[in-house]
Amino acid sequence: MSVDARVLFLLICTQMATAVDVPKLLLNNRREIPAIALGTFLGFDQNGVVKSIDKQLCNVVLNAIDLGYRHFDTASVYNTEEEIGEATQKKIAEGAVTRDELFLTTKLWNTHHERYQVLQALKESLKKLGTNYVDLYLMHWPMGLNDDYSYSDVDFMETWRGMEDAVRLGLAKTIGLSNFNKEQVKRVISEADMKPAVLQIEINPQIIQTDLVSYAQAEGLVVMGYSPFGSLVKRFGMDLPGPKMDDPVLVEIAQKYGKTTPQVVLRWMVDKKIIPIPKTINIKRLKENIEVFDFKLQENEIQQINGFDRRVRFTLPSFWQNHPYYPFEKIENPIPDPFAKKS
Repeated sequence: MSVDARVLFLLICTQMATAVDVPKLLLNNRREIPAIALGTFLGFDQNGVVKSIDKQLCNVVLNAIDLGYRHFDTASVYNTEEEIGEATQKKIAEGAVTRDELFLTTKLWNTHHERYQVLQALKESLKKLGTNYVDLYLMHWPMGLNDDYSYSDVDFMETWRGMEDAVRLGLAKTIGLSNFNKEQVKRVISEADMKPAVLQIEINPQIIQTDLVSYAQAEGLVVMGYSPFGSLVKRFGMDLPGPKMDDPVLVEIAQKYGKTTPQVVLRWMVDKKIIPIPKTINIKRLKENIEVFDFKLQENEIQQINGFDRRVRFTLPSFWQNHPYYPFEKIENPIPDPFAKKS
């Protein structure tokens, strides 16, 4: 976005609305977490993980802060930590927000699962983010990998000890898990010195994961849901089976509240006490996605959306499915690993 376009956008925002005051959820360590997060994973292309071009993501984060976003979700493997750091530091310097008002989540990548490597990886993330602590540090996956992406035999409980070290040293305020199945979460809870506070998993109308969500919430973990729109949006440039933006059930609910169907899906998650992590580089949708705290779905409407559940995963890293700690069901004909270093 050019400077002129950004100035115009800010003028429009000033005229149309003030920043949304996002509610917060209480974590089991007595800290608070904003009820929506901006996702910053830009996807894949033929070269692997997509990188931001011409500070595109930095500008999105700047605009997001103006709109009221305070929670930003990233990971070391996303290659977005530096631009998030640049944007948040700029807003802090301007006096628009303080560091305490921001909530930064990042994740440990699979090639740093030995206990001593956890702190090394986190310190590198902190350097890129331009901060001396993160609000939430997640173990991205339960599977450890070697530098050449062969399978590591490191037990994820050893990795968790490194996560606990990060809290003891003040480098992370809160720690949690991402992409763990129910049995794996149970094991961490039973063996940990510090109980995880957050579980981040894929949640959208086609995979509602009721059993795992209910278990985690009963244990006091806050659940975050990535890929919240599921089949409503294109995946890898393709329309995949499932409800779309014009689904009659979603349209009827949206018209009732004067909202869009994506807003209805985000509110569906909020009403289930799940933190949605929508991602977009479209300014109009960025604004739309955060305007979901001024209405509430009825229980029958929540159940209608639950009815789309087909247990369909859009994130299924089948290239790792022979790893002993792989958390999902196996499939035939696994795809190549897009994260692995290209020769």
